[in-house]
Amino acid sequence: MQPLLLRPTFKERIWGGTALRTDFGYDIPSEKTGECWAISAHPNGPSIIENGTFAGKTLDELWKEHPELFGNPKEAVFPLLTKILDANVDLSVQVHPDDTYAQEHENGELGKTECWYIIDCKEGTDIVFGHYAKTKAELIQQMEQGNWNQLLRRVKIKPGDFFYVPSGTIHAICEGTLILETQQSSDTTYRVYDYDRRDENGNLRELHLEKAIDVTTVPHQDTASQPTVETRDGVTITTYVQSEFFSVYKWDIEGRASFTFNDQYLLLSNINGEGTITHNGEQYTLKKGTNLIIPVNFGPFTISGHCQLIVSHP
Repeated sequence: MQPLLLRPTFKERIWGGTALRTDFGYDIPSEKTGECWAISAHPNGPSIIENGTFAGKTLDELWKEHPELFGNPKEAVFPLLTKILDANVDLSVQVHPDDTYAQEHENGELGKTECWYIIDCKEGTDIVFGHYAKTKAELIQQMEQGNWNQLLRRVKIKPGDFFYVPSGTIHAICEGTLILETQQSSDTTYRVYDYDRRDENGNLRELHLEKAIDVTTVPHQDTASQPTVETRDGVTITTYVQSEFFSVYKWDIEGRASFTFNDQYLLLSNINGEGTITHNGEQYTLKKGTNLIIPVNFGPFTISGHCQLIVSHP
């Protein structure tokens, strides 16, 4: 029994940059790399196991062939996706469907509820988070008239902030923001507004207004995170959210901390510092940018060092 160390997949985006290389040391494909799919079993970008018995297998293969590692889950597909996003310029304003709508309209794809941990951002940066329309008719009118400044709700952010973004929430990450995103394993996005930008071929990018209007929650429902904090030997654990889709935590390791998880697999991403996992006498290095899964029935382990881990599970 070993932790499953994962090799990420990278996605080039019109809004991407180079922070994934400069901040995390990743070997990115270009100067416009926007997304690191750090822990993924999605067919559009599966992670590859880098160590042990299963080295070379993709995470989706492992999910199908060795369900015992994940507690013999009932889900047909690995339910979560961890990304690190580098918004070198503004992302499009978008909204995601829930499971029911996506099943019907997107070939059985999962819906997409997500959450963001702000790793870093420029001073004074904001995000688009929600809208001001009181009715669906008002939403449609404001979209048709292009009254984006009146429609879109903006929120100031700072490093360490956390946002829970349910399906149906209009949102956008803005220039100068580096985030870790935990989401349902879905690649379905409805683009609402793209600042009239053109792609490398000079074309406006496609909008999906009809579907976006269908799925947008009106009026906007604010879901402010109410984190709780627990401190014990060697670790401070911040619990950000425990929802029907995922639970997300931050582990601040200072020294040496002990853990035991037997009935739940865990997704871990080291976003700062360095540490070491020790398990059954074996040691595994946790450098910044390391992503891994702790399988079910892993048993007791320790993490030592000084690092910040974002941890999640379904």
